[in-house]
Amino acid sequence: MLQNLQGVDLFSPTIVQIIISLGISLVCSFAISLVYRFTYRGPGYSNSFVLSIIYLSLIVCLVIMIIGNNLARAFGLVGALSIIRFRTAVKDTIDIVYIFFGLAVGMAAGVGYHRVAIVGTAVIALVLIFFSKMNINIFKGEQFLLQIQYADDDMTPVKEIMHNYCSKYELINVKSSAGDAPREFSYYINLKRKKDFLDFVKEVRGVKAVLNLNLFRDEEHI
Repeated sequence: MLQNLQGVDLFSPTIVQIIISLGISLVCSFAISLVYRFTYRGPGYSNSFVLSIIYLSLIVCLVIMIIGNNLARAFGLVGALSIIRFRTAVKDTIDIVYIFFGLAVGMAAGVGYHRVAIVGTAVIALVLIFFSKMNINIFKGEQFLLQIQYADDDMTPVKEIMHNYCSKYELINVKSSAGDAPREFSYYINLKRKKDFLDFVKEVRGVKAVLNLNLFRDEEHI
């Protein structure tokens, strides 16, 4: 059976086909890297990651051409690549999207689906640019962790403010010390649309019983 698997080799690209496939993979992955640079947000931009998208796409294209239709080669490469361990942490989930984007383009170019690689790159790139530049907040929830140090037992004034500013709020923790020490209340809150968190903080701090207030969003202290 192993001989039968080794004999399955129906995909043997010529030099011209190899150059065209690698060229298309290079152009498409370069376009992907430009889209990533154009849509990136944050201070941790990595030039090496952008270049790695191009290199990865080219290497995947070459690997796909090496495998061809030979199942024995496919199993052999899976076994060889399984010993590689990647320990670099991905900073943002969107980086994974671009990694798979480059992989898909390299695979398409490697098997000779050049139109799929080109059209797919163009369409997905437009989608990525559209959602990043149009500031669409359909899937974006303004979620916060609110911590209040309160000197009274009646939380009604704060709850009225939360009812005005929040579409949802949930008490998750109450911390109480011995004696007359103020209690600390922790809430998960979702701000309503068109409500500014700075205005919310200002009104809550205006309550006399509020001694201290902390508001956290996306692991950042506000």
